[in-house]
Amino acid sequence: MSWAVNLVGEKIEIEPIDNRVSTAWILANKLADDDIETNKRIGEFGFELIDKIKKPRINILTHCNAGWLATIDHGTALSPIYKAFEKGLDIHVWVDETRPRNQGMNLTAWELAQENIPHTVITDNAGGLLMQRGEVDLIIVGADRVSIDGNVCNKIGTYLKAIAAKAHNVPFYVAAPISSVDLNYHDENNLFDIECRDEDEILKVKGVDASNNLTEVRIGYSSAYNPAFDITPSKYVSKIICEKGIYNPTDIRKVLND
Repeated sequence: MSWAVNLVGEKIEIEPIDNRVSTAWILANKLADDDIETNKRIGEFGFELIDKIKKPRINILTHCNAGWLATIDHGTALSPIYKAFEKGLDIHVWVDETRPRNQGMNLTAWELAQENIPHTVITDNAGGLLMQRGEVDLIIVGADRVSIDGNVCNKIGTYLKAIAAKAHNVPFYVAAPISSVDLNYHDENNLFDIECRDEDEILKVKGVDASNNLTEVRIGYSSAYNPAFDITPSKYVSKIICEKGIYNPTDIRKVLND
């Protein structure tokens, strides 16, 4: 988002005041169209990795939401899944609930249901057991930010999945556009604060009651700590899938110059 806002801001700053609104709309629409093409390419490259797994049914685990609700049309991490399903592969998706906001359960699972893609919602802590049992063939997640040396900042819980994947030799892929790569983010130089959200997101849950009304229930009274993101070091990332191809995480710096 900051990349897009900065890009539009720089362009309209040099425009006459009367032209700025119309120019901003033109640029925003172009960004949307470019995003669709970018995500299509991510899907095509990611499909190549899924297609290499020669099994009767391929089990894919994902975390949070990186589909067309988060971006446009195809999404990023879900784009290879949509492409694989379109190509006729027999796939099944393990969908992390993604506590405490439940983006996996409320968004990713909903998207997959709209596309008739077989999926199962699991607790965030179930992934390790499934990997241990050999019931996860690969993991695909998105990214909010990628460092120029391949570290990945994404929804809280991503790091733990990557560690478990490494322990059980499960490929851990990150699907993200080049715009997610931050030139100022490298090594231990994390020039951003990880957002810490309201503790009520942990201590309260929302749902629909028997009368189909949205309601909220408090489930805890202790203090709570609610960081929204974590950082996965590049050594736990098998490949980064972007619109230019499939890369080792430590090579992502070179992609910017291609």
